[in-house]
Amino acid sequence: MTQHTHLHAFAGHLASRLAPLDLFERVALAAREVAGRIVFTTSFGIEDQAVAHAIFTQRLPVEVVSLDTGRLFPETYDVWVDTERRYDVRIRAFSPERQAVEALVENQGPNGFRHSVEARQSCCFVRKVEPLARALEGASGWVTGLRADQSSARAQVAPAQFDTERALVKINPLFDWPRERVADYVHANGIPRNVLHDRGFLSIGCAPCTRAIAAGEPERAGRWWWESESKKECGLHLQGLKAPAETDTPKAPS
Repeated sequence: MTQHTHLHAFAGHLASRLAPLDLFERVALAAREVAGRIVFTTSFGIEDQAVAHAIFTQRLPVEVVSLDTGRLFPETYDVWVDTERRYDVRIRAFSPERQAVEALVENQGPNGFRHSVEARQSCCFVRKVEPLARALEGASGWVTGLRADQSSARAQVAPAQFDTERALVKINPLFDWPRERVADYVHANGIPRNVLHDRGFLSIGCAPCTRAIAAGEPERAGRWWWESESKKECGLHLQGLKAPAETDTPKAPS
């Protein structure tokens, strides 16, 4: 049995054990069962705040990090500060490589990501995907705040699954939670939350690429709203480390 086959089987077994548990039990079980380094990447949205609460309250051996793209909302940094203060922790930042950002802006201009899907994916690659690779380097497990009902692209999210590109076990403890349950949980526990959620920003990413949504719009409609619905992922959960095919795509320094 190859290592990948073993991990795939392990992820499937872990998923069946996680499914009937509550949030605290899910993250605690994952921390016990996944051998080696486990990383939780937070963007400080409402889902990530619920997961962070479960990790920090139990003092689990899970590294909590964030991808500081350099273009986050000021309100997101406020939640970052409030979270560190609430749980008496320090959340490590992974930022894009300076040379890659400079090359990106030289090629595209400051807001060139709106020119095409490929241009936007290039920006996401430099600011998010490559820093994620460094954050997860050497990790055995990756905890996320993904929910199956966030979008059609995420409908198959499982409690645990094997990430073939990164060769690690991906744990999604909120996979079956509707947004209303997450919001109620955060409110009931007094967990720090982004005030932008009250202004119609249900899914919050970089400031230039996020808008509030109107009543009746899908949850992620405010992300890269100028693109078609089928393209609305940044590459963290679908593309791995494959940079988009674009002639002026800057390469991350080796």
